[in-house]
Amino acid sequence: MLEKLPDFQQQLQNLDKRLAEPEVMSDMKAYKNLMVERSHIAPIVEKLEEMRSLEEQKAEAEELAKGETDAGMIELAKAELSELEEKLERCTKECKMLLIPPDPLDGKNIIMEIRAGTGGEEAALFASDMFRMYSHYADSKRWKIEIISQNETGIGGLKEIVFSITGRDVYGSLRYESGVHRVQRVPETESGGRIHTSAVTVAVLPEAEETDIEIRQEDLKIDVMRAGGPGGQCVNTTDSAVRMTHIPTGIVVICQDEKSQIKNRAKALRVLRSRLYDMEEAKKQKERADARKNQVGSGDRSERIRTYNFPQNRVTDHRINLTLYKLELIMNGDLEELIEALKIHAGEQALKEA
Repeated sequence: MLEKLPDFQQQLQNLDKRLAEPEVMSDMKAYKNLMVERSHIAPIVEKLEEMRSLEEQKAEAEELAKGETDAGMIELAKAELSELEEKLERCTKECKMLLIPPDPLDGKNIIMEIRAGTGGEEAALFASDMFRMYSHYADSKRWKIEIISQNETGIGGLKEIVFSITGRDVYGSLRYESGVHRVQRVPETESGGRIHTSAVTVAVLPEAEETDIEIRQEDLKIDVMRAGGPGGQCVNTTDSAVRMTHIPTGIVVICQDEKSQIKNRAKALRVLRSRLYDMEEAKKQKERADARKNQVGSGDRSERIRTYNFPQNRVTDHRINLTLYKLELIMNGDLEELIEALKIHAGEQALKEA
C-alpha cells in the first residue's frame, strides 16, 4: 500500500491547485465536487504517511534490539516493538478501509418511511417511538427533519409516517436501517402485564434530485380530495390532499399534511421520485452479484433486522449478531454504536470481496 503513497500525494496536490483556481471557486458545483473528492483522498494520504512513519520506527527499534546485550534493554525493545506492531496492524486495517471507493449514494439526503406492521395499536405506538428515536439522532447530528405525510391513530400512535432528513452523509449513516424492527414489551393497552411482540417496517430511500430520474407528466395520474384526520375527522374544507399514481409502476403516494394543494403535490413528487430512484438502484444491485455480497443483510424490507426487548433493556441486531444492553439510551437517539458497527461490518465484507 505504501507504494501508492506518492500517487495519492500528487492527486492531493493537484486537487489543492484546482481548488485555488478562480474559475473553480466561482463555480459552486465544480468546487463542491472537488471538495468531495479531496475529503476522500486527504485521509488516505494522512493514514499512509502514518503507516510509513510506523514502518520506519519499527525498523529502527528492530535494529536497536539486535545491538543490545543488556537484558533489561532487550525487554524494553521487545515491548516497544510489540506496541509498534499493534499500531501498525491497526493503521493498516484503517488504510484498507479508506481505500474502498466511497458509495456515491452515501452523501445523499433521504426519505424515510416508518409503517406499523403486525401488532395493531401497539405497533402504531412503537412506530411513533421509532420516529422519535430517529428525530433525536438527527438532532444530535444537526440534521434537519421535514415531515412529508403522516397517518396518526387516536392514542398517539402512527400507522405510517414519511419524512425527509437532510444533512451531511445522511444516507451513509442510516442506509442499514431498512427492514423489519421487532419490539417485545408490555403494551400500554395491556392490563394483564403480558409481553407482546409487534413489528414496524422502515424504508430508507436516497432522495433523488430532478437530474437523477425523469418523470413524464403523461405517466402521472393525480387525484385531489379533502384531507382527513384520525377516525375520519375532516381537517380541511378544501380539496388540498393529493393522491399521485405513477402509471407504469403502479406506485401510489398520498400527501395531505399541507393546506396547500401545490405544496402537497410537490411533496408527493419528492417521495415518488425517491421511490423510483430506489427501484432503479435495487435493479442495479441485483445485476451486480458481487455488490450484493457486500450488503449488510439482503436489503429486503421483509427481513427482520433488529429486536428491541424492553423487559431486558436489550437491543439485538440480527445481521451482525450485536447485542447492547442500553435500550433506553438507544430509544432516546443514541444510535452511534449500532450504526458504526454496521458500517465496519459492511466495510470488512467489501474488503474480503476486494
